[in-house]
Amino acid sequence: MYRKKLIKPDGRNLILYSRYPISNDIIATNPKDEGVKANPHMRWHPLRKEWVIYASHRQNRTFLPPKDYSPLKVTDDEKFPTELPRGNYDVAVFDNLFPSMTTSADATSPVYLKSRPSNGICEVIVFTQDPEKSLGELPLAQIKLILEVLAERTKEIASNPEIKYVMPFENRGVEMGVTLHHPHGQIYAYPFIPPLAAQVMNSMKEFFKENGKNLLGEMIQEEMKAEQRIIAENDYALSFIPACARYPYETWVTTKRNVPHLHECTPQEFHDLAICLKTTLMKFDKLWNRPFPYLMTLMQAPVNDGNTEYAHFYFQIYPPYRTQERLKFLAGTELGAGIFVNDSLPEEKAKELQAVQVEINL
Repeated sequence: MYRKKLIKPDGRNLILYSRYPISNDIIATNPKDEGVKANPHMRWHPLRKEWVIYASHRQNRTFLPPKDYSPLKVTDDEKFPTELPRGNYDVAVFDNLFPSMTTSADATSPVYLKSRPSNGICEVIVFTQDPEKSLGELPLAQIKLILEVLAERTKEIASNPEIKYVMPFENRGVEMGVTLHHPHGQIYAYPFIPPLAAQVMNSMKEFFKENGKNLLGEMIQEEMKAEQRIIAENDYALSFIPACARYPYETWVTTKRNVPHLHECTPQEFHDLAICLKTTLMKFDKLWNRPFPYLMTLMQAPVNDGNTEYAHFYFQIYPPYRTQERLKFLAGTELGAGIFVNDSLPEEKAKELQAVQVEINL
């Protein structure tokens, strides 16, 4: 993997990645809309015991621009500079123009609740310069590179001792709230462990303390024995619909070996993980012969948190709450009580995906 770091005209970082050497004549650019100086803050929710981020400046961010101009589209028109510079490279990462967290934030709130500056990191990762592609349509080598980039960013961001959790994610489709159609994801780095991640990691930690084994690793062994819900599998990785899935088609992609952080994968694990991820995303798109909207998050161990041998990273792919196929409304019991009602069995949805035939060019 080749890497080149540049500084945009507005001072934001830009890092280019490629499978081949990157030329030295690439000039960093940024859109004419320079946004506003972000100074978000957090307020403590005393009943839920969690931080809520307030970033009202994001109301002015770019929303569904026309295809002939997008801040994530490379252009030869110097009158309309964009986030991506011209040149040969595969993947780009840069600081979000409209961040909900920033290390420079110093704002607090005058209300009676406890508050603090929203000090964190928000980056954008652009998967390809081709705006017509999706993550699952990219060549296997490109997907492997993207995984390696996410791993590298996690490790580098974790060098900041104030950061406690790094969560890469991708929203795909307007059903999931996407405001830019160009294939891209984001990397959020929090100064605390988010509630859901904390719950998952605490469960893993308790299981490891009581049994001396990895909880997700044990689930993987049971899924491999049952074989009912496996979507893709090879020597070092697999994807499956877990027996406890809360959503129809909810799918997890991970390694067979217990690996706390993505950057701790071996080259072969990155390769096999890319195959399982690509296979799963291709099956989603062929299921109804239309682009499948989803939220994909990377759940990995906290950073700057001591021993993490109890943890095992995994990608979670969630379907939209509702599409034309009426997948799922997130409503009363889910929002009000945090108790999910899945209107289908994991085994049923796994069968549907297993029946979808796709070919991966290795």
